[in-house]
Amino acid sequence: MRFLLFLLPIIFLISCKSEVNTTTTQKENTGKEVKHIYPQEKHLANMKQLTFGGDNAEAYFSFDNKNLVFQAANEKWDAPCDQIFMMSTNGYESEKAPMLSTGKGRTTCSYFMPGNSEILYASTHLKDEKCPESMRSMNGKYVWPIYESYDIFTADLQGNLKKQLTKTPGYDAEATVSPDGKKIVFTSTRSGDLELYTMNIDGSDVRQVTDELGYDGGAFFSPDSKQLVFRTSRPTSDEDMKTYKELLTKGLVQPTNMEIYVCNVDGTGMKQVTKLGKANWAPFFHPSGEKILFSSNHHSKSGRQFNIFMINVDGSGLQQITFDEAFDAFPMFSFDGKKLAFSSNRNNGGTRDTNVFIADWVE
Repeated sequence: MRFLLFLLPIIFLISCKSEVNTTTTQKENTGKEVKHIYPQEKHLANMKQLTFGGDNAEAYFSFDNKNLVFQAANEKWDAPCDQIFMMSTNGYESEKAPMLSTGKGRTTCSYFMPGNSEILYASTHLKDEKCPESMRSMNGKYVWPIYESYDIFTADLQGNLKKQLTKTPGYDAEATVSPDGKKIVFTSTRSGDLELYTMNIDGSDVRQVTDELGYDGGAFFSPDSKQLVFRTSRPTSDEDMKTYKELLTKGLVQPTNMEIYVCNVDGTGMKQVTKLGKANWAPFFHPSGEKILFSSNHHSKSGRQFNIFMINVDGSGLQQITFDEAFDAFPMFSFDGKKLAFSSNRNNGGTRDTNVFIADWVE
């Protein structure tokens, strides 16, 4: 899901230590050669590692395919909790990528605005300039915090805040922009539940998209901007619904069971795509608009291994795309459909580092 690395305390119980075959190598800032592509990863070629250390994820392309905006937690970058950074698709040149957020509070879910001169992201800095506490377990069960202090802002590429797009009390985050540059989709608790909303690019004309009990989030537009793909955790039993509601009052959700859905931008035509069980999240449309890439642990007995899969919009043709032994997620295609960016624990030397990778997409 688009929440950066809240699953990593689980994922990092395993680290990628196995040797993999290599088809491409790149020298990082320290000059160390790194290996990347597993032999089964037939859809990926010419892979490059773009970050080297810390927790880096949710890297999303600019509309001109030249840059990536992403979030990172890295003490060496003066980011004790997630902040927003930018780099070119070739990586960053100095010791760290330039920070575009304020460096205050916690941020999440950045995305380029039309014109490539501004970004949007969610931040908690208005309530508190310190990193908020992050509860990850309650009664022995894994949980995510849903900070009610998140609001969505725009900023220029020098890090100057330009506009606050949301001002309604409660959680507002997970925003992305339509390929045609006209709409923003985001998740909000303004109705009392975690639902999807859309608004115009300037923040006007807010409209509710989903209305069923459960956590709907991490939404992206289809290439033609007419549909949304998102992940949802919708409780069905009385006990699960009670638990969900109780956790939500505490600003928490339990993300262990999620499936991928699609719908029209206005919420009509709702359809469940995956029925795999466990956690299926971080979806993104294939450039054809007929397939979806997403991250899943449904194939893992322990639930600790996440890989990227591809599936047809009608739920058929499930195919595994990545084969790392720990964590692959947050796939995004470039707007020309030629590149795939994603985050992975591969090549981290047995550490807990998650890094951004980019590769050519091979049909």
